[in-house]
Amino acid sequence: MTQDANMGTTTNRPARKRWFPFNAEQTINLLSEFGPLVTMFVINAFYGINAGTWALIVTTVMAIAVMFYMFRRPPIFPLIASTVTVVFGALTIATQDPMWIQIKVTIFNALFGAFLVSGLWLKKNFFKYVFEKTFHYTDEGWNKFTWSFAIFFFLTAIANEYVRRVYHDDQFYNLFGHEMNGVNVWILFKVAIVLPVTGLYAWVMTRHLQKYRIPDPSQERG
Repeated sequence: MTQDANMGTTTNRPARKRWFPFNAEQTINLLSEFGPLVTMFVINAFYGINAGTWALIVTTVMAIAVMFYMFRRPPIFPLIASTVTVVFGALTIATQDPMWIQIKVTIFNALFGAFLVSGLWLKKNFFKYVFEKTFHYTDEGWNKFTWSFAIFFFLTAIANEYVRRVYHDDQFYNLFGHEMNGVNVWILFKVAIVLPVTGLYAWVMTRHLQKYRIPDPSQERG
């Protein structure tokens, strides 16, 4: 009975990893990025951009606290992104202009893409530095992963800027039978398009990188 149960557990783990290859830290990172946006979307629809931005800031701070509690260390990449979110969110509240929280995505993604490329040029792979204790790949694998995400960040920066410029906050648009202003169109774009595309892209890249995987050094020493 025990052996069968153990075998069943062993069999189920690879099946789960095949369809959901993200570990707990990756899952929480994704939720911390897009959970505050979902909250902002709902609050903004009912109470306006000021309340929505406050909701974004509060839930972003809560997400950082949850990550710190779960992993007992500052989550480097989400911490940087969240800090930028709080700063630009504060600018939106101070100026009553949603442009700041929207353009933050364009600026951050473009700069981070450039940062990743610069790191590769200097042979300082950012993702390897941050995730090498969690994932174990060859240098070729890390470099391909980083190049692909640099391009992905550039493309999302361009797409974000396009949506920001086309859909204006002071105008209403009929989408899927619902009227919404430009800010809610932008948030919907982030939640309904960027979120699933990011998750799918990360899933595809994680599966692709399996061929560059190397044994865990700590397990080999054990």
